[in-house]
Amino acid sequence: MSARSVGERIAYYRSATRPRMTQQQLADAACVALGTIRKIERGERGVSPPTLEAIADALGVDPSRLLSDRGAAMSRVRDALPAMSAAIAVYDLPDDGPVRPLTTLHELVEAAAAWRLAAQYTPIARTLPGLLPELLRGYHAAAGTDRREWAGLLVRAARSADAVAYKFGARDLSARLIDLMRWAVPEAGDPLLESSVAYVRTETFFAARAHTVGLRALEAAINASPSPDDAGTTAARGALHMRAAVIAGRAGDGDAADAHLSEARKLGDQIREGVYCGTAFGPDSVQIHEVSVAVSLGDQYAGRALDVAQEWKPPHDLPAERLSGFYIEMARAQLWVGRADDAFEALKVARHIAPQHTREHPWVREDAATLRRLKRADAEELSNFAEWCAAT
Repeated sequence: MSARSVGERIAYYRSATRPRMTQQQLADAACVALGTIRKIERGERGVSPPTLEAIADALGVDPSRLLSDRGAAMSRVRDALPAMSAAIAVYDLPDDGPVRPLTTLHELVEAAAAWRLAAQYTPIARTLPGLLPELLRGYHAAAGTDRREWAGLLVRAARSADAVAYKFGARDLSARLIDLMRWAVPEAGDPLLESSVAYVRTETFFAARAHTVGLRALEAAINASPSPDDAGTTAARGALHMRAAVIAGRAGDGDAADAHLSEARKLGDQIREGVYCGTAFGPDSVQIHEVSVAVSLGDQYAGRALDVAQEWKPPHDLPAERLSGFYIEMARAQLWVGRADDAFEALKVARHIAPQHTREHPWVREDAATLRRLKRADAEELSNFAEWCAAT
């Protein structure tokens, strides 16, 4: 990794902030000496992983965006997966250890949720292996109503950990984390949190290609969800309908997909776009799922996906994970209809929005490999992209 190239990237992202961040402000935010920042930006010294992550956090970008060797950030995430697995191996009998105040733990859990929505998986991988055992210790030591709060924190933290496990292909660990959520959520006594766990549980059905069973599980969760009487309950049920529409598409059940999408649209029109109980929902999210459902139904529905995108573009302030997913799915639809150049442009947009999410997405690898064989884009740029995402 070239110190100069990393320094140049740091200087670029610092200058791109609005208002423009000075070197002193970056140094203060990252808790790094001003002289160190200056030397790093001039390429006169290297950057250790902790310093790089502190600078990335201060800039509000994923550390992988600052690296010339993007694989280093990915390696740190993968290296954390065994530690995350060990952290939940004894969920019912955690080791002794310290437990910080609840206010501190709330802040860490909320930060992890924000990283998940922003598709910034490196800080999650850095934080969760230590945070999960601490939450388990607190949960088991608590009694009565206090345990509810601990259970809710544990479920939310496990969801952030699951995002890393699932996106990076650790499907067994993902399934175990989802089991942990399902074990703890009844104690939380929060119907909205139960709905969010049912939403996340769908990953196990996607991974197993058990789409019909997954649809049945989601429809049961919809029936058990609270009546949509306010923004929170409306979003909870609407998100389940969105998820059901996608898995119905994967099951080849177009009628069920359309029915669930219609219900999601009705509910989405009742509230503002936002993040509710850890899940983005609203009119824009439903519109994105119009594309998701069309792509899930297969290449014969590619025109339906493209019709949506022709008349509408998602707003830039949506969570990065959802926004990059839209462009990944658009790329697939464009490739199906022979628009290879447009497909490659969509993949590049997804990479710009959320590099880690894009790089680890199996469809990106498949489509980049197809584009490389077609040789329809700039050969060098396409080869670099294919190598970046390990397309074969």
